[in-house]
Amino acid sequence: MHEKSIELLNKAVADELSAVHQYMYFHFHCEDQGYDLLAGLFIRTAIEEMDHIERCAERILFLGGEVEMVASMEVQKIHDIVEMLKLARKMEEDSTKDYNIWANESSANADAASRKVFEGLVDDEERHFDQYDTEMESINKFGERYLALQSMERSRNMAAGTGEE
Repeated sequence: MHEKSIELLNKAVADELSAVHQYMYFHFHCEDQGYDLLAGLFIRTAIEEMDHIERCAERILFLGGEVEMVASMEVQKIHDIVEMLKLARKMEEDSTKDYNIWANESSANADAASRKVFEGLVDDEERHFDQYDTEMESINKFGERYLALQSMERSRNMAAGTGEE
């Protein structure tokens, strides 16, 4: 009866798994380059995406389906901060569009609970998009100085004994 909802929820699981992998990759490289604030943003977002997987998986299991734990895309090996943020924005924007459509499809199939799951995901993805968009605006406004300040913040914290190497 709820095969379509299970299918859509598993698509969301695949997209969210891809996001977790991509954002963790970005986290590692931002941290390695000394951009601790961006590294923190990427890891926090990855953790929220894991929560999205859990919400979808719980709903799939409730509907009697099988949770398919297969990412929808390979990690893109991007090291440039601006390119990372561009991809992150696109991923969040695409997810928002998909989840809006899937919420409507769930509703059309008399599955209000799955619709609510997708609507909750839309709220989070729009917030993520806004965070990445704000970072892009700061880079566009302040240029390399914005990123340099993040590296300087790391050095200051390490010198004060409050940061990790």
